[in-house]
Amino acid sequence: MSEALVLRHDAGGICTLTLNRPAQRNAINRELFREFRAHIRDIEADGSEIGLIVVTGAGGHFCAGHDLKQAPHADALGWLRQEMLILERLTKLPQPVIAKVRGSCYTGGLEFALSADFIVCDASARFADTHGKWGLVPGWGLSQRLPRRVGQAKALEMMLTCQPYTGEQAAAMGLANYCVADDELDAKVSELAALILGNSRHSNAENKRLVYDTDGMALGAGLNHELMRNAGFDPAMRKKGEPIGNAKKAD
Repeated sequence: MSEALVLRHDAGGICTLTLNRPAQRNAINRELFREFRAHIRDIEADGSEIGLIVVTGAGGHFCAGHDLKQAPHADALGWLRQEMLILERLTKLPQPVIAKVRGSCYTGGLEFALSADFIVCDASARFADTHGKWGLVPGWGLSQRLPRRVGQAKALEMMLTCQPYTGEQAAAMGLANYCVADDELDAKVSELAALILGNSRHSNAENKRLVYDTDGMALGAGLNHELMRNAGFDPAMRKKGEPIGNAKKAD
């Protein structure tokens, strides 16, 4: 049997999904996307032991984008919609999602990373939207997610120039949450994961839901939504005022 195109590894409450076409810089073809979709469905169906998702790429790259060598699907628009919706389902998972980026994070790969809640990269990372070089337009959410993350002017700069940006530049513009030295990426993601997992999974999921559900709302509507759609206390709280999990009560 051929090796899986998306590898899954669960440990310590973390599910790591690794895009696994290193010889193609993890370029995304339909077979890889089908495997990724199956993993997302599995997590949705039975993810009670998972507190956090990490999406990364095998080898020295995150993802070079869509594999343009593959012929278009017979129902190109229908398949594109399926791809877009599965990335939206990744975003809507109750678990926080971290994109762990080394090397190329281009175009479709950038859209994958933007579907995560956090982007953590190292100095080798290069981010670019190259749709314009190929006469293409985004279909996996880049025109919506990129401006929300970096602002309209910077998003247009990235989209219209197609130039690459370093990891340091990505962090400076707010595209990446953190950029670290090449040999520190694993440790930084582990550090961030430990901080997240040390808090209530209930709170993490509900805070994430509230932020995304109210995106674009006027302040008054958002405040009302927060109050009326509030999920309340974590039932796992042992007693009022005592922290959850690994969190330590502040002095």
